[in-house]
Amino acid sequence: MLGRLTARLGRHIGTERLIGLALLAGFAGLYVWNPYPVELVRAKTFDLYQKAKPREIPPDDAKPVVIVDLDEASQAEIGQWPWPRAILADLVDRLTALGAAAITFDIVFPEVDRMNPDLVANSLDGLDADTRHRLNELPSNDAVFARAINNGRVVLGQAGHWEARTSAERTPLNPKVAFKGPKPHPFLPKLTALVRNLPELEQAAAGHGIFSLVSEPDGIVRRVPTLFQLEGRIYPALTIEALRVGFQRSAILVETNEAGVNTLGIAPKSLFPPEGLRIPTDTHGRVWPYFSRRDPTKYISARDVLAGEVDPSRLRGRIALVGTSAIGLLDIRSTPTEQAMPGVEVHAQLIEAALTRAYLARPNYINGAELTLVVAGGLLVIWLVPLVGARWTLILFLGISGGALATSWYLFAEQRILFDAGFAVASMLVLYMLLTYVGYAREEESRRKVRSAFGHYLAPALVERLADDPDRLRLGGEKRDMTVLFCDVRGFTAMAEQLDAEALTDLINRLLTPLTDVIMRHGGTVDKYMGDCVMAFWNAPLDDPDHARNACRAALAMTELMEPLNAQLAADAAAGGRHYPPLRVGVGLNSGEVVVGNVGSAQRFDYSVLGDEVNLAARLEGQSKIYLVDVVMGENTVAQAPEFATLELDLIRVKGKREAVRVYTLLGDETLRNGNAFQALKGLHGEMLAAYRGQRWDEAQEKLDACRKLIDGVEVGGLYDLYAMRVKEFMAAPPGPDWDGVHEAESK
Repeated sequence: MLGRLTARLGRHIGTERLIGLALLAGFAGLYVWNPYPVELVRAKTFDLYQKAKPREIPPDDAKPVVIVDLDEASQAEIGQWPWPRAILADLVDRLTALGAAAITFDIVFPEVDRMNPDLVANSLDGLDADTRHRLNELPSNDAVFARAINNGRVVLGQAGHWEARTSAERTPLNPKVAFKGPKPHPFLPKLTALVRNLPELEQAAAGHGIFSLVSEPDGIVRRVPTLFQLEGRIYPALTIEALRVGFQRSAILVETNEAGVNTLGIAPKSLFPPEGLRIPTDTHGRVWPYFSRRDPTKYISARDVLAGEVDPSRLRGRIALVGTSAIGLLDIRSTPTEQAMPGVEVHAQLIEAALTRAYLARPNYINGAELTLVVAGGLLVIWLVPLVGARWTLILFLGISGGALATSWYLFAEQRILFDAGFAVASMLVLYMLLTYVGYAREEESRRKVRSAFGHYLAPALVERLADDPDRLRLGGEKRDMTVLFCDVRGFTAMAEQLDAEALTDLINRLLTPLTDVIMRHGGTVDKYMGDCVMAFWNAPLDDPDHARNACRAALAMTELMEPLNAQLAADAAAGGRHYPPLRVGVGLNSGEVVVGNVGSAQRFDYSVLGDEVNLAARLEGQSKIYLVDVVMGENTVAQAPEFATLELDLIRVKGKREAVRVYTLLGDETLRNGNAFQALKGLHGEMLAAYRGQRWDEAQEKLDACRKLIDGVEVGGLYDLYAMRVKEFMAAPPGPDWDGVHEAESK
């Protein structure tokens, strides 16, 4: 049942369109599924956009964030990392004194400082008791660091883990996150463990944020999580917490809906974020930073800060991110704009993008817009390719694709909205190529069928013309003005009785092959073979305005080829010791309106012609034996080919028809017709027929005798013998006054 329904649909809407719709449904499903390869191609497209037009780097006096870099120069002067936390305390104090709005560490301090005085005292041998005691009495570096943290606005980093880890039991942190809408837990990245700072450092810090960056599977950082989930609690990312502390807000407001996270805001106690601190996210709470090129002017060497060599204006009122650009510390990331960028600068760019409102957005409605483009563009291609062809559809496709890509670029460059037109364009291109190929394959199959169907009946040149334009073949039947030819071999039946099956087959093939070649050479279509009879027609399946003339030329050529063919067959028969009586052909030609098309049944059909004019052509071929001429043709054919040499034979009433028809014989081409001898013969011939039909028998006999004297190379002697016999009979027994001059044809 499903197969019949599919076949019915295919007939109504076209097989190629049905294939296109199925493929389009697959593309729509693929878009909704959004597997990683599709998402990767989309992400790479947006990477190209950012490379082509990266975010502009703000001028120095407008930079909201600076990076305090634990660079190679600092490590060369102060020592390898990790530094004693007393030095870090000094760094925090100096940054606080320089007016940093927030000091954020892209570093975690999970263990005690190995350079704490008590650890040093207990690890060195040979110290006297007094020195050891004095070292143990000194405050630990961690305590000094904690005191410095407490005196400033410091955010400590934490590292998240996705794999299972064991950690010491500690009181969970109390993140300063509030929600407006449903809880977003199902949509957020879920951590299994958290690497935290020392408790005394945690307690002293103004905030805590997770600095883990999540690279895409291809290793590029594109989307940065702003929120993480751990054991039912929501924790902010380092950058979001840095913004909260820098703006001295009490909480981070997470606005959600049933689809997930919507926006983040840095909220006061009233939970209404101030203007300018709203950060749009995707449903998973991720932001898509608009990256700039790497900006060396953001960096301040930690050595310069410790040495007091930094202009206070570079830090006053700004967020200071403490991290490293040193390659040896392995915090190097790839971004859309740079193959290698320190992880701390990724955080810095996110803060900078948020504060300058230069972040990228991919709103939820974009998915609907992209899917609409996929479906609408695909349907347009499916509809147009079979309708107007590949060329015009290609022009439209290029226009739509260019417009979609231009829109995508405009939304990115001017609105910072990420709209992917690539998937829709690729879908339309694949559909266009498939439908074009299906149309090409269908056309080739049509050509193959045409070649197969007509290769045995038409001249090769005509077959190629039909194959190039199959629409010229209208199947199912149509009325056309055509010329039909029947050709029969005279004397073949008697000869066949003397031959065995093999010899008879060879003879018929040797006769029909040259006759068929003549028909095809003159643009005719062979309809069928009936024993030694050939049926052909002109002006179908290809248009032939000269069909009557071409049929006449073919008939003359068929009669002319019998002489050399008889000579060859006679020679072959003599070599075999057989007698060979010469054969002749009788041809019937008639023109008129007939029905041409597929005739037969659903199981088997032929491309053939039907109609009274066809039947008349068959009857005329039979009359060639009666009138003893090679070609008998109807008056319609004579009217359409007046330049040929023709003589009227008679008015006859053939079997199956009530009305009499005027029939002619074809004797030659224009050369014969224009000759003086033939013109004289034609005149006398007409006078003879007039006397005959007027029952002036003596005059008719006189004209017959005169006509016989003028036949020179024209084989109509047998015709005049026939009329002489009729005249003699009518002189003996006149037909009466009601005789209309019509001869009743008794045979077919």
